[in-house]
Amino acid sequence: MLQPIFIRDNKDLTIAGLNKKHFKNAEQAVDRIVELDQIRRDTQQELDNVLAESNAKAREIGALMKSGQKEMAEASKADTVLLKERSKALEEKHKEIETTLLDELVKLPNLPHESVPEGRTAEDNVNILEEGAKPVLPAGALPHWELIRKLGKNLAPIIDFELGNKISGAGFPVYKGKAARLQRAMIAFFLDEAGKAGYIEIQPPIVVNADSGFATGQLPDKEGQMYHDAADDLYLIPTAEVPVTNLYRDVIVAETDLPVKNVAYTPCFRREAGSWGAHVRGLNRLHQFDKIEIVQINKPEESYKALEEMVNHVKGLLEKLELPYRILRLCGGDMGFTSALTYDFEVWSAGQERWLECSSVSNFENYQANRLKLRYKTAEKKTQLLHTLNGSALALPRIVAALLENNQQEDGTVRIPAVLVPYCGFDTIE
Repeated sequence: MLQPIFIRDNKDLTIAGLNKKHFKNAEQAVDRIVELDQIRRDTQQELDNVLAESNAKAREIGALMKSGQKEMAEASKADTVLLKERSKALEEKHKEIETTLLDELVKLPNLPHESVPEGRTAEDNVNILEEGAKPVLPAGALPHWELIRKLGKNLAPIIDFELGNKISGAGFPVYKGKAARLQRAMIAFFLDEAGKAGYIEIQPPIVVNADSGFATGQLPDKEGQMYHDAADDLYLIPTAEVPVTNLYRDVIVAETDLPVKNVAYTPCFRREAGSWGAHVRGLNRLHQFDKIEIVQINKPEESYKALEEMVNHVKGLLEKLELPYRILRLCGGDMGFTSALTYDFEVWSAGQERWLECSSVSNFENYQANRLKLRYKTAEKKTQLLHTLNGSALALPRIVAALLENNQQEDGTVRIPAVLVPYCGFDTIE
């Protein structure tokens, strides 16, 4: 959440940043917030003055009573009654204005970093790196949703969409045999690699309350995309970012404990309302999927160095999996609500002949930290907001799709990348 003092002192910069994210009526929204903030501050000043006058009057009454001037003291008491009524009215006004101001502030997305390119849609994202040779597949190679029907003869298909649809609905596949073991192997591999990079593993809850959703920016922005249990007012998590980052809500982190580096494996749940078409077939888009998330909390001056480190970590995973990939710097119009800068990773899907997004790595600067009240004390003993970052390292479904498609062999089998063989215990899927 943006801070009123920042908006007030950087009005033009704020409007320009909101326009870069294609936020509607940016100037009117900023003007409204500046106006409310001024009313809030004026009301606070008036309240402070009334309280100071009331305290002075109380001291005056005490002195009069002590000196025996009871009549004058009683007359002054009538003034204190009026002052108390006035202070109560000002407190109520201040509370109402603060609520209105907060309602307006939470509507504003984070401002984009200066390096974020202009643009409205994914077509305007900037390709900054492409690595790995795209595989040449044998004749008869298939996209993964057709390939899985020919794999695992005894338990075919190895990823069963129809069975998942019977149990739950579309977008909830059932993994069987080697497909299930491959999932488990990838989770262990990604967690081990994160551990080697200094991330402390967390096993968080997979349901969160509304305060947690608000603190990381999922609420109220993405409420329609989250599964909600109305009876207990709890939400199934869309990503481990939410519970892991909320571990540090209302926390002042010791400077010596920075940076904080956590990793978590969780299932993730997304309604994906309105998603349809060929681009969401098979594993391309699911309502439930497994993902390993890396989270960092760092000083403002260190956060972009940390972002680069996280990008390199994801690059290393994809290279070890032998997958061709590219990195995109997202344009203003395609960025997330809370992000200041996001890099998307996409893997090449040879069976579909298209790129599939498999990771987003983002710096939120102090946007989430302001909602979280996540701070640290500087060497000068000043309390300062921290920066939060997170990234998928990695989300499994599209990685599985790319691994199956890209590694099809002429004999109809699928080769498993060497780095995963010790984890899954086999080198091919027949």
